[in-house]
Amino acid sequence: MGKVFWNGGALLAPVPPALVTCGTLEHPNILTIGWTGITATHPPMTYISVRPTRHSYKMIDESGEFAINLTTTAMCREVDFCGVRSGKDTDKIAKCGFHLLPSDKISAPILQESPVSLSCRVTQKIPLGSHDMFLAEIVSVAVDERYVDSKGKLNLQQSGLLAYAHGEYFSLGRKLGSFGYSVKKKKK
Repeated sequence: MGKVFWNGGALLAPVPPALVTCGTLEHPNILTIGWTGITATHPPMTYISVRPTRHSYKMIDESGEFAINLTTTAMCREVDFCGVRSGKDTDKIAKCGFHLLPSDKISAPILQESPVSLSCRVTQKIPLGSHDMFLAEIVSVAVDERYVDSKGKLNLQQSGLLAYAHGEYFSLGRKLGSFGYSVKKKKK
């Protein structure tokens, strides 16, 4: 079986279709971001890439803060809506029936409906072409308590996380293993 070669493109998938909240509780906005990920563990660092033409861009650029809110399959329609409508013309938070909560470390709010919210402070803005990347330190993590067991372990697989791949949304499937399982010694 051969390979078909195409020009370079944004085909790394799946990615999390995250809802990014910015602004303040009094003047918030929300947008869908697919270009996000972890860049370092110590300190915990992440990034989002945003087109400078987006309504939220100026809010993030001026405040230097935002929150990345993970999304679930139950939120799929709202995630799509927040990616195709502008907060300049529409109160997307009200239209989607979302509820905002204050973060403990930044002025940008977090999303109550999200199983995990990462509160972030921008450390660097890097122009990359169509998008600018906001590199940020994760200063706080808010986890929905229903996904934390009695031993304090996060059971995120129960939340039904949403994934995005090349223009389509997917639910994440069943667990196949845990980090390091391929080399773990078997119990006797």
